[in-house]
Amino acid sequence: MTNPGWGGAASEGTPPPQPRCVRHPDRPTALSCTRCGRPACPDCLRSASVGHQCVDCIAADQRNTPQARTVAGAAVQSQLPTPVVTYALIALNVVIFAITALQARSLMDNGGGVVNRFTGVATFDSPLFGWMVLDSFAVAQGEWFRVVGSGFLHFGLIHLAVNMFALWVLGRDTEIVLGRSRYLAVYLISLLGGSASALMFESPGAFTAGASGAIFGIMGAQAVLLLRMRRSATPVLTVIGINVVISLTVPGISLWGHLGGLVAGAAATAVLVYAPTGRRTPADVARARQLGWAGLATVAVVVIGLIALRTVMLRDQLPIG
Repeated sequence: MTNPGWGGAASEGTPPPQPRCVRHPDRPTALSCTRCGRPACPDCLRSASVGHQCVDCIAADQRNTPQARTVAGAAVQSQLPTPVVTYALIALNVVIFAITALQARSLMDNGGGVVNRFTGVATFDSPLFGWMVLDSFAVAQGEWFRVVGSGFLHFGLIHLAVNMFALWVLGRDTEIVLGRSRYLAVYLISLLGGSASALMFESPGAFTAGASGAIFGIMGAQAVLLLRMRRSATPVLTVIGINVVISLTVPGISLWGHLGGLVAGAAATAVLVYAPTGRRTPADVARARQLGWAGLATVAVVVIGLIALRTVMLRDQLPIG
């Protein structure tokens, strides 16, 4: 007599196979994505507001969701980014100053030079300083590298310390808002703007050096950014005003170099933050980025054009012999 309830031979059929993870076919799973419904193992699922979603659905959602950006188009990151461009610029200025100070054997008079009154040729204690300082007549003779190189020179340790402290204070926040590449472009355009203005309006034969033009450009950039974000720009404008007064009253400071950098930096930033953006889709973001870079290129071309124009004008004033 048989008992069908005891390990009998009666069979209810083979149970259906357990679903396999779509990304790992060797892993059976009873879980699935609440969005697409496909089976997925625990390693391929992420917690969501409702249930769990697979990594493929999360990636697709991220691609279709515009990334948060600043008014200048820089991507907003979850963690505060390191302002590496600002630190690199400070390091470069310090290294160049150290070389000139070693060559001149002086921390306070590394840019000391003597001008021959017969030939108009200057001799500097530091060969590097003499090679890079903004000399309008040398620029007129084709030494265009001076319009950039002079922005990394400083007359003495105090000059360096003041400028680098200002760059450290102003540059970090500006770099985060603009983004590294845009910030570097604005800095260099400001530097060129300061050199162009010094060439245009300073006395021919004067020697100009310092990062002040570029730093004034960063001040102008901050003012434009604050206005674009509809925040009070009074603190930055006050600092600019105080520095302009200092430039007017303290001898030996290049007022025109400061003002040129200020105007160039403000203009370069304005074309970035006031260009049509419409950041709704990735295509809008790419279009806004292209317009911003085109605007920066336009400002740079104008500044370089002014330098070229002044160079032609100075060639007629070159000292004979």
